[in-house]
Amino acid sequence: MISLIIGIVVSLGVTIVGTPLLIKLVHKLNYGQYIRQDGPKSHLVKRGTPTLGGVVINLAVVLGWGSSALYRYFTRGDVPSWSAVLVLFAMLSMGFLGFIDDFAKVRKKQSEGLTVKGKFIGQFILATIYAVLSLILPTKSGFPSAQAGMSFIEKPFFSFDFAGRAVAIVLFVIWVNFLMTAWTNAINLTDGLDGLAAGSSMIAFIGYMIIAFWEFYHLKGSGHPGFTYAVSDPLDLTIIAACAAVACFGFLWYNSNPASIFMGDTGSLALGGLFAALSIATHTEFLAIILGGLFVIETMSDIIQVGYFKMTHKRVFKMAPIHHHFELKGWPEVKVVIRFWMIEMLFVLLGLVIFYGDWVARSGL
Repeated sequence: MISLIIGIVVSLGVTIVGTPLLIKLVHKLNYGQYIRQDGPKSHLVKRGTPTLGGVVINLAVVLGWGSSALYRYFTRGDVPSWSAVLVLFAMLSMGFLGFIDDFAKVRKKQSEGLTVKGKFIGQFILATIYAVLSLILPTKSGFPSAQAGMSFIEKPFFSFDFAGRAVAIVLFVIWVNFLMTAWTNAINLTDGLDGLAAGSSMIAFIGYMIIAFWEFYHLKGSGHPGFTYAVSDPLDLTIIAACAAVACFGFLWYNSNPASIFMGDTGSLALGGLFAALSIATHTEFLAIILGGLFVIETMSDIIQVGYFKMTHKRVFKMAPIHHHFELKGWPEVKVVIRFWMIEMLFVLLGLVIFYGDWVARSGL
């Protein structure tokens, strides 16, 4: 518990102290956000707002977890787990890709950075590295960092091992690439209003913190009654999820309307990569669809808008993603953000109820 508190305190301190320092640096370098011209006209006043705030979020998570890991090493001799390193790799690598995209935008002085092809290639390479390492690297617990299959909760309902290990690895790489691409783009699409992505991500990571802690408390071999989980190093996953939630909370102080800084793709891609990696590491890839329900809605609204327009040349929404639709209907930006936070909170609560119900059912209670 002390290690968890240390991680939370350090992460919060880094964001509270580090974000205003970054704002000053970005102002000095004149690295302001460029607003898309086809977006709501009310957003044009945000042009020039400092971006790259995701740098602080990434740093806060790493330093928070690192401080906790150092405490556990010097007090108990615990060595950091590969599972934690891999999850952080997913976050930092996607965040680095986002940083390149953000940097390209401010250098070109426009709202478009990396090409779609360039971003896709980068995501494919990084996701593939994560997928392969998560299957082959040994762990302290003896349980794998990931399972070669698709899971709703804990055990795969579809295993990729049906055609041998080599095929299983290839299929798992494809599956991880899909998850990484889906969740990074989903949170990136959600990052369109002040505080929307940061607040929603905070709520989602609180959900994963609770799930990972429950898996830690009921880990196989722990001796606790009821169903137990074969998950690798869930305490580390708990601390990382908690640090991410707190980092988003601290960042929200400066990102709430009117935002003093945007997280940019550096933040949204990193948070998406972390969310995907936590779903894989906790064996809850399909439960994540519920836990990240708001992000799914945002993504689907964009897909529906584009697909329907191509077929009929008509629009379903006034503008996509759907948060812009409600803006154009006359809702104040703050009202949209708060109500969307409430929706995400309901999704997380539903996900936790399902997770706990599954544990009760499997425990025979």
